[in-house]
Amino acid sequence: ARMGLPALALLLAAGLLHTQASPSARSFQLDYEHNCFRKDGAPFRYISGSVHYARVPRPAWRDRLLKMYMSGLSTVQVYIPWNYHETLPGVYDFTGNRDVEAFLDLTAELGLLVILRPGPYICAEWEMGGLPAWLLWKPDIVLRTSDPAYLEAVDSWFHILLPKIKPRLYHQGGNIISVQVENEYGSYYACDYGYLRHLLGSFRALLGSEVLLFTTDSTRAEELRCGTLQGLYATVDFGPGSNVTEAFGAQRRVELKGPLVNSEYYTGWLDYWGEAHASISAAWVAQGLEDMLQLGASINMQVVSWPPGEYMFHGGTNFAYWSGADYKDQYKPVTTSYDYDAPLSEAGDPTEKLFAIRRVISKFQPLPLGPMPPATPKYAYGWVALRKYADLLDVLDVLCPSGPIQSQFPLTFEALKQAHGFVVYHTQLPWDVPDPATLGAPSHSICDRGYVMLQKEYQGTLEREGQTTLHVTGRAEDALDILLENMGRISFGANTSDFKGLLGNLSLNSRPLSNWLIYPLAIDTAVQQGWPHAALLKSSSGSRVGPAFYTGTFETPGIAWDTFVKFPGWRKGLLWINGFNLGRYWTCRGPQQTLFVPGSVLDVGRPNNITVLELEGAPPTPRLLFLDRPLYNRTL
Repeated sequence: ARMGLPALALLLAAGLLHTQASPSARSFQLDYEHNCFRKDGAPFRYISGSVHYARVPRPAWRDRLLKMYMSGLSTVQVYIPWNYHETLPGVYDFTGNRDVEAFLDLTAELGLLVILRPGPYICAEWEMGGLPAWLLWKPDIVLRTSDPAYLEAVDSWFHILLPKIKPRLYHQGGNIISVQVENEYGSYYACDYGYLRHLLGSFRALLGSEVLLFTTDSTRAEELRCGTLQGLYATVDFGPGSNVTEAFGAQRRVELKGPLVNSEYYTGWLDYWGEAHASISAAWVAQGLEDMLQLGASINMQVVSWPPGEYMFHGGTNFAYWSGADYKDQYKPVTTSYDYDAPLSEAGDPTEKLFAIRRVISKFQPLPLGPMPPATPKYAYGWVALRKYADLLDVLDVLCPSGPIQSQFPLTFEALKQAHGFVVYHTQLPWDVPDPATLGAPSHSICDRGYVMLQKEYQGTLEREGQTTLHVTGRAEDALDILLENMGRISFGANTSDFKGLLGNLSLNSRPLSNWLIYPLAIDTAVQQGWPHAALLKSSSGSRVGPAFYTGTFETPGIAWDTFVKFPGWRKGLLWINGFNLGRYWTCRGPQQTLFVPGSVLDVGRPNNITVLELEGAPPTPRLLFLDRPLYNRTL
């Protein structure tokens, strides 16, 4: 008798919880009759912002998501980059910063809904648009089409990924309300409906029949024709300054009924290396947002590019080698910073634009109670002296421990199974060259930059969209080395696969060079294992010109706060702190002049190890300056 009442109470509580959380009681659907979404049967409109977990260190995920929630957003839009997780065929990484399940669970914990964009292609100004570089090991593969080799790889990936997603769908009790299929497929040349039908079938088979699937394309008629498919709800994207009525009119031409949706409302503009830092005014963005909300539209806010891509409410950083490139009549690599004048800055700080957007949202729905979380603390750690450790050519035994590959002619990164970073191509001068001879490469065969050394002396740089010849002199059998840098595979704008390395043979006075030794470099592996700080100091030339490693240490004054590194007098290279690759700097080309260093990378109570690979030339006094704010060079 004493146990009866508590047991009854537990049964009643269990029944109540089942009523509230049962998947069958939850739904997210299209209402074509009333031109709206319905969430659990009630009319619903989302106001969403994009965030990329892959560009934000895991310790900062909660801070960024909470700021988005406090901005008045009900939903976040999330891409999943395939190549971030399947690093080699059948080799998967969902740990640490790549733990997408933990990220999605955190969005649910904070009360945010999710619009998921799992690709397989995502654009996102991300390396190769999220497609793995190992797909190009099959050189004749046709990406984003019904090519059987491509579909086999996609199917294999989705059978790993989508079972992780299914229990997090809204009707299953989770918070994912919709899933995008592919991304702006109408802008791709192939227009392969069979490919879209295959993807639709895969999503239905692995996620079920209830989840809302959609597409996103620009408002151009041709792109909407090739990017949409029956069974996928068609949405559009456009930015401030567009005629909102006309833009949604384009959606109505393919979806006569249903909710108006701008899946990518661009709140900023992207940066390319060598171009001015871009921005869009807060007032302009806020007015466009208000115009759409007055029409009853659902919106996802991003940062703009043209042609349109995927951009952010909060951008973050292209750490390591993850930045992509656009092709707009020429190859245009994207900067390391993914700040892009977004409402939340690269470091996660609320901006004037965020508060302008928040004020607009408050006119249409109540804002969450409580203050906006403040900017993360920053610290200017000051100057840190570095010293030269070694020229790159003197440490090939460390960077390529398996030794070189012999080939009559150059091999691409893909043929070498090298996804990112650098490869050294070594040969010898075949004859005496007493007078300057032209060392040249066929057009567009340097992908993307080649640093040329003769007898280990730096001669200059060959470039994909720039200089493709140098004049050299030397003697027969003099060592000729070219360090090839991959600046990021094209993520938007080109219809061909973006192979890297030497795609054609170098020639000397138009006579092809041969007999190459090729060194695929594993720099990150060495640095993550403690090199060069754990190694003996190498004896190296006193020259500060050409590819070389520099090292130094600094200690934090009892705190590990976010900071920014400036490179006074340096030209181009990469920075690692405590083994973490913070990405590329290119101060001589700009506009970005600093690299963001998350406080989570730094150690307290012991020295922080700095490693710099400078590719062209270090300053007379090699040192770095740690600041509490970023710098851009608007005037180039």
